[in-house]
Amino acid sequence: GAAAGVGAAAAGKVTAGKPWAVAAKAKAGAKASAAAAKAAPNGGNDNTGSGSGSDDDDNTGSGSGSGSGSESGSDSNSNSDSDSESDSDSDSSEYSSSEYDSDDERQRVHYEKMQAAKTARLARFDAAKVHRSRDRLRCPIICILGHVDTGKTKILDNIRRTNVQDGEAGGITQQIGATFIPDTAIHDRTKQLTKGILDLNIPGLLVIDTPGHESFTNLRTRGSSLCDLAILVVDIMHGLEPQTLESLNMLRLRKTPFIIALNKIDRMFDWKSNDDFPTRETLDLQKAHAKSEFEDRAKKVMLEFANEGLNAAIYWDNPDPRKFINVVPTSAITGEGIPDMIYTLVDLTQTRMNERLQFFNAVQCTVLEVKMIEGLGTTMDVILINGTLREGQTIVVAGLHGAIVTTIRALLTPQPLREMRIKANYQHHKEISAAMGIKICAVGLEQAVAGTAMLVQEPEDDLEELKEEVLSDMKGVMSRIDKSGEGVYVQASTLGSLEALLEFLKSDKVKIPVAGIAIGPVNKRDVMGASVMHERKRPEFATILAFDVKVSDEAQKMANDLHVKIFTADIIYHLFDQFTAYMEEVKTKKKAAAAERVSFPCVLKIMPNCIFNKRDPIVVGVDIVKGIARIGTQLCIPSQGFIDIGKIASMELNHKQVDKALPGQSVAMKIQAVSSQESSRLYGRHFDHKDELVSRITRESIDMLKENFRDELGKEDWRLVVELKKKFEIHYGEPM
Repeated sequence: GAAAGVGAAAAGKVTAGKPWAVAAKAKAGAKASAAAAKAAPNGGNDNTGSGSGSDDDDNTGSGSGSGSGSESGSDSNSNSDSDSESDSDSDSSEYSSSEYDSDDERQRVHYEKMQAAKTARLARFDAAKVHRSRDRLRCPIICILGHVDTGKTKILDNIRRTNVQDGEAGGITQQIGATFIPDTAIHDRTKQLTKGILDLNIPGLLVIDTPGHESFTNLRTRGSSLCDLAILVVDIMHGLEPQTLESLNMLRLRKTPFIIALNKIDRMFDWKSNDDFPTRETLDLQKAHAKSEFEDRAKKVMLEFANEGLNAAIYWDNPDPRKFINVVPTSAITGEGIPDMIYTLVDLTQTRMNERLQFFNAVQCTVLEVKMIEGLGTTMDVILINGTLREGQTIVVAGLHGAIVTTIRALLTPQPLREMRIKANYQHHKEISAAMGIKICAVGLEQAVAGTAMLVQEPEDDLEELKEEVLSDMKGVMSRIDKSGEGVYVQASTLGSLEALLEFLKSDKVKIPVAGIAIGPVNKRDVMGASVMHERKRPEFATILAFDVKVSDEAQKMANDLHVKIFTADIIYHLFDQFTAYMEEVKTKKKAAAAERVSFPCVLKIMPNCIFNKRDPIVVGVDIVKGIARIGTQLCIPSQGFIDIGKIASMELNHKQVDKALPGQSVAMKIQAVSSQESSRLYGRHFDHKDELVSRITRESIDMLKENFRDELGKEDWRLVVELKKKFEIHYGEPM
């Protein structure tokens, strides 16, 4: 505010001449005179419109602009501002209206200033881009995509010779990890294929491993929006699967070039594995039937790609890499074909993407994850796409409650060929150039949000403008929270997984409203928040879905006391399964409770020759004329002044007990009296077989039917509800 005020003062001279400034001044004058007239005893003009601020902006603006003073005067008089109306004191109204104008002006000046700062910043960025160095290339950022369980992480594990996979819950990648493969490792792994001759201009490859499960679309899109090139992993045994197609569409949408890794070739019958061999060499060593099975399966996959409108070819038979996508057969377990894959990636990036990879010194950086690490505090994993980061720079990132401005305390990278997620010893750097996966230590990152851009404040940048820029990404996540305030609480370890969960809960299959979100472990405060649903009479929503986070002991104890359910899981779909089972259970309980009090619509006819007991309990044979006769339904007799005779206690159809009977069926029915008045009802005196029996419909009963049994009633049954409701309304003379 203060900065904007200074800006407004400085820009006062410039803005004074602008047409909107003139209009605003005229408006202030008109408003003041209107207020003075109002304060005078005779000037009480009753038809002052309570027009909102924006309305009188337009009116007075046009009035004063037209130049005829009387018109503008009358305009502002009839449309005087609501604050001057409430304040009889002319001074204060004058003050508030003039402040109102300067606020308007201030906002506009602020907006213009921000736009100017943004334009200048983008211009500097473009200038840096023009001066990029042709002889210095950055690492290409490579994304691994594909269906769950096709072996994405295993391929990376093979390149790195590590085992992240077994450290992941259910062997499924839950977060994005970034791995740097240095040039020495590239030479080393491709030696057998290239015979040691490889012209390498890039410093290495930066590979991002993304989760394949559908809930992680957002994580996958986040990964693929960073990447220069992608590896689409396809299981040769299964062909294209749902997430494969989804990844494909994403790559097409972002126009990202990619290669296909046809994984699991070692699964062919009778395959003799040769560790780390290039594909062609290992194929030549196989038996004829294993070879032909591989060829058949590979052709099938190519056909599936052709159905998707893509030409694919095994990379050594590729007639034109610009029109055909390279397919590299691999095995993540034995390492066969991995040299081919690395070689193809290097070749593609150096020949086809040279210009895109030219290094330029303007920071482009995306936050992947925010994590607590013992001994380091809250850290932030980022991917530096371009430019150079240094210790001590001021950075701006989006936070859950506004922009965070902080200083880089330490820049850490994992040891080469290690995954950023793995807690190993980190290397410290004074400065790092792109492209690289970096862990940043800084103060106040607790609320930082993954998946947003990180900006660095250069001397000539406007800090306010940078803050506004980073927050523009955040609006999407906050819009997922249910405004009614009814719904479950969702907690996750990172914003990525939180977004994934929200996406999952929003999907058509699930449709669960979310009332609150948080990142990090479940505390007592979160339990308190979720327990509010009991007061809102929505106890089934008094739950916390905690994904990949710890629950403190106090929180668990409090949850037990306040009847808040906490579901925890490391795998997103286990969490969903638990919650779905719980919702089903709640629904069944609600139904059971409602069944005792609800009356289903029905019309019954007594069979004259089937009267077994005339008084409490009345046992008679009936035909179901319309609707559904169900145990627990209260019956009455409209033709005898709507007298109640009791509830259906049991029914028999062909000597078998049934819970409900439908039109056209004839059943023996036991009707149990509920009150002393009903127990005095006698067949033959109060009613006989000529009288129809109908169910007693009440407002409560209709509401319960709608809430719990909507799917059990057909259109005819609902028509009968309306028909009976009208009969009762006419009889009792009041609407239901």
